Amino acid sequence: MVNRLADQLRAMLPSTWRVEVQVERTRELRSEVDAVVELSAPNTSPVKLAVEVKSRVQAVDVERILRRLTAHTTGVPFIYAGFLGQRTRERIIELGGNFGDATGNFRLAVAEPVLYIQSNGEARDPDPAPRPLVSLKGPAAGRVVRAVCDLRTPFGVRELGARSGTPAATISRVLQVLTDDALVTRDPRGAVTDVAWEKLIARWVQDHELTKANHTSMWLAPRGLSSVMSKLPGMVDRYAITGSCVAAQFAPIAPPRLLTMYVDDVRACAEKLDLRPADAGANVLLVEPFDPVVYERTLLRDGLVLANPSQVAADLMTSPGRGPAEAVALLEWMKEHDDVWRT
Repeated sequence: MVNRLADQLRAMLPSTWRVEVQVERTRELRSEVDAVVELSAPNTSPVKLAVEVKSRVQAVDVERILRRLTAHTTGVPFIYAGFLGQRTRERIIELGGNFGDATGNFRLAVAEPVLYIQSNGEARDPDPAPRPLVSLKGPAAGRVVRAVCDLRTPFGVRELGARSGTPAATISRVLQVLTDDALVTRDPRGAVTDVAWEKLIARWVQDHELTKANHTSMWLAPRGLSSVMSKLPGMVDRYAITGSCVAAQFAPIAPPRLLTMYVDDVRACAEKLDLRPADAGANVLLVEPFDPVVYERTLLRDGLVLANPSQVAADLMTSPGRGPAEAVALLEWMKEHDDVWRT
């Protein structure tokens, strides 16, 4: 694998650069560093990469590996594996490391001499190792993700089960995925002590998309969105607004053009709000939810029921148009106002 790394570097660097592999021979250093790869160009100081080689690396392992590499060598810390998942790559960058994998995912940033390499390989492991759970798709996982985002730490599996209505076995499997991806931190007893909720939402939407996870339909409000919004405070049926109209309440970018609402019965709701089916020119998106969790921990503002911002942010990330930009603005608001949306 070290030789494969060297070959990949030779292919990416100019022909004037030399790449030499120096497998460490001292017993003390060999136990901490698999190899040193030296990169050199004419009239420049060489760059030495302190390389850790693994078949696979999980995000939770990154901090330990980089700490060891930094402690035992002056070389640039570099993790190389057969495949590195997206969250693992993000974690390496967060902690100031560099990486490469056999599929072509690469990032190497050196200040002196100035050297920057970045390339994208496979997004998914071409030869995945068996794991009990690798996806956050489905209602049960969604309930756990929402609860982990929304609840204040610390909390244990039992409390999480009570708040999410999910069996302990399912919670344990989901928490193991989140722990492996360094999205939650747990104490020796298994209680969750810290949550990287922003990154957790981003991880969730890799498996959960608004229009794919739910049943959606487009409608037209002939008198405009204001006429619909004025009817909602007196509406008896259960609903929760999500998307742009919620983002505009907390972190406005531009006036919303589409009202997105979770409702239990699309036809009944459309009739009460005087909506018409529309293939083009629609300004209302009605959504029958994948799970009632979308109604959990809602906020009430000006008589309107708003989905919790953690749900709204996830929905915006996978929405068309300016939805992703609105998600970014909403996430910034959430960082500064977690006392409003976390319980």
